[in-house]
Amino acid sequence: MNFLIIVFVALAAAFRFSPVLKGFSYTMLIFAAVTTALCYPQYFVEFNGFKFAVLITPLIQLIMFGMGTSMSFHDFVGVVKMPKGVVIGVFSHFMIMPLLGFTLASISGFPPEIAAGIILIGCSPNGMASNVISYLAKANLALSITITAVSTLLSPFFTPLLMKLFAGAFIEIKVLNMMWDITKMVIIPIGGGLLFNKLFSGKVKWLDNLMPLVSMFGITFIIVIITAAGRDSLLHIGFALIGLVLIHNLLGYTFGYWSGRLFKMDERDCRTMAIEVGMQNGGLASGLAKEMGKMATVGLAPAVFGPLMNVTGSVLASYWHRKPVSVAGLKAVTEEETLT
Repeated sequence: MNFLIIVFVALAAAFRFSPVLKGFSYTMLIFAAVTTALCYPQYFVEFNGFKFAVLITPLIQLIMFGMGTSMSFHDFVGVVKMPKGVVIGVFSHFMIMPLLGFTLASISGFPPEIAAGIILIGCSPNGMASNVISYLAKANLALSITITAVSTLLSPFFTPLLMKLFAGAFIEIKVLNMMWDITKMVIIPIGGGLLFNKLFSGKVKWLDNLMPLVSMFGITFIIVIITAAGRDSLLHIGFALIGLVLIHNLLGYTFGYWSGRLFKMDERDCRTMAIEVGMQNGGLASGLAKEMGKMATVGLAPAVFGPLMNVTGSVLASYWHRKPVSVAGLKAVTEEETLT
């Protein structure tokens, strides 16, 4: 296992020098961190009586604040400019992934709490990673940003209700408690970030440069903490869980793309649908698992989904980046993104 840690770190460093593989460098670091947590869990559970799990919620709030500083109120104008795409995207996201999660959890044979984690990641909103992947995939970036913003704002309502509907048979779901948890972890920090961006946009450039690094560190640390806490369960069902989570992610891309085709959307918008449906906010799901007191069980699927999502999303973006779309579509979307 120590050899694997060295290999992942070496790959992360080597990928930084490759234009093609550079996007996988961060993922390799996550793999290295996860492997380290599996080998030496005792260092990532507590230190001198201080339990690292208490840092998960503040870290998510910091990440969401950073997400807010990278957004503006203009991002929500897309609801008016592209109502069809936004409605289809948000509806598809909150329908396809929870249904897939429930189906996979039901056939998994996993203990109830671990199975519920698969549903939890499916009921979560989009993350900012989907916007980066949409940009790289030559999808409709303006639409992607708007769908992410709207699904995030709706998550205090949809995520708890969907969890009650689909995961209620596996574990107890306290809807009101989960609504408040999402509000304090997502809505309030993003609102603060939006306000900060409006008041200080372009005036604090060091913060603009720092926040992506803080977010990457925060997500990595959260995954490491959960991996260490759930080490025994992960070693027991690890490969099966990875397989189901990967299927969940890939089917999300597939059904998301064809939901766009179903409503006769153009190629760029269909790519956006695929990415927005298939990519989830794993950090929020992990935080909710921690707030439920089930970080080592319910939190495992979200912890696995994040790194896998980054790999599959990067591969998909690379494929679509090299696959051209019509010139007319390019012009239309470019004008739309400029207006936004």
